[in-house]
Amino acid sequence: EVQLVESGGGLVQPGGSLRLSCAYSGFTFGVYSLSWVRQAPGKGLEWVSAIGSGGSTSTTTTADSVKGRFTISRDSAKNRVYLQLTSLKTEDTAMYYCAAYSDESADFTYWGQGTQVTVSS
Repeated sequence: EVQLVESGGGLVQPGGSLRLSCAYSGFTFGVYSLSWVRQAPGKGLEWVSAIGSGGSTSTTTTADSVKGRFTISRDSAKNRVYLQLTSLKTEDTAMYYCAAYSDESADFTYWGQGTQVTVSS
């Protein structure tokens, strides 16, 4: 059974930092890549960053909207993927999801339950 469990969200002031964590199990990293996807209140899903794309377990990609502020990484020993959020802005307020992407089916096959990030003074 595939499981993705996010944690680490919370309330932070503008300019602050958070580290989100996604614990994954039940699938082979490399067959699936892992992404962080967010959804702001009243808006659609926005892809943020990915690791493991194209069959390379270390390749990372990041959306231009957060490049330079957000960093994705993986601890293979702990089966965890992290998203370090820095210089947070109010517009970063969203539910952040960890999602497993399959190159074969070209879709996000598995999703976690999400962790809420609220940036407010």
